[in-house]
Amino acid sequence: MVASIATALPDAGGTSRAPRRLEFPGCLEVGLTRAEVEQYEGHIEFWDARTGLAMVSEPPYALAHEFPAQRLAKLATLIAAARGSPIEMFGAAGLLQLAGDGEWRRIMQPDQIVYLNPGEHTPPGNRIKVGEDRLPDVVLEVDNTTDVRRGKLYLYEAWGFPELWVEVPDKPARSRPKSLRPGLTIHTLEQGRFVEAPVSRAFPGWTAGEIHRAMNEPALSEETVAALRRVGRRMGAAEGTGPDDDPFLDAERRESRSEGRAEGHAEGRAEVLHGALQQIFATRGISVSWTSPDIWPIEIERAPVERLMQAALECRNEDDFLKRLRDG
Repeated sequence: MVASIATALPDAGGTSRAPRRLEFPGCLEVGLTRAEVEQYEGHIEFWDARTGLAMVSEPPYALAHEFPAQRLAKLATLIAAARGSPIEMFGAAGLLQLAGDGEWRRIMQPDQIVYLNPGEHTPPGNRIKVGEDRLPDVVLEVDNTTDVRRGKLYLYEAWGFPELWVEVPDKPARSRPKSLRPGLTIHTLEQGRFVEAPVSRAFPGWTAGEIHRAMNEPALSEETVAALRRVGRRMGAAEGTGPDDDPFLDAERRESRSEGRAEGHAEGRAEVLHGALQQIFATRGISVSWTSPDIWPIEIERAPVERLMQAALECRNEDDFLKRLRDG
């Protein structure tokens, strides 16, 4: 039997829509008071104050369910670096709909919450209040044992969420509904109703197929990395930012440039030193077995320039030259 609840679906502004029965496949129906909800440690898909019922994900909350949400946090961090400004993820933070007296009316928990401009828009509390706080730019729901199309989808739409991603992982749970097929569906709000979109509006140019692949591949592929860079740079171009505005990437680039200059200086010094030694040996009629700094003996690497020049001017042959360097 599928857990379900009847509700009038009031939207964020308080306007009631037609009542409907919401279904929560893969959930257990648990009676919880408002005080018990505060202390509950499981994943609450939905809680309704009027009935005191919570729809709770059936245990175990498998790795295959958790992986896409955690992977999205990594992907968004890389996009943020390419964009040059932070993106914040808030996991399964509670989404609250308040009644007129300020008490909780309903609660939902997604699998991941995305704010593209956290400095400006992050809610001040530890929960997001629908109708008061700015809603996330994207919320992610992972369907492996659940099916949000039969319940939570209508709530996200009624509450005015701008973009919802529903991910069905490639690796199925044993109890996955047969109606679910692997893939990611993007729902964007258009005139108060969700429509399916092939490309994200929040992350311009990032397609549903690219997002799904990135969430499921064991390691990031070249194609995924290219997509992340493309999306991040496109977002940065709209803001006038780029990778150099990311503190971590900027520090890495400065260190790399510094190491490159040091390496170039060392290579230039080696070439000059090699040329000087070769000229001395040629003048003195001494032949050596090494013809470039890439293959010369380790003794040369370790010796000061003054000792090298003195040994080259006084040695009888190559072996004597190296012995003088070793003996100091």
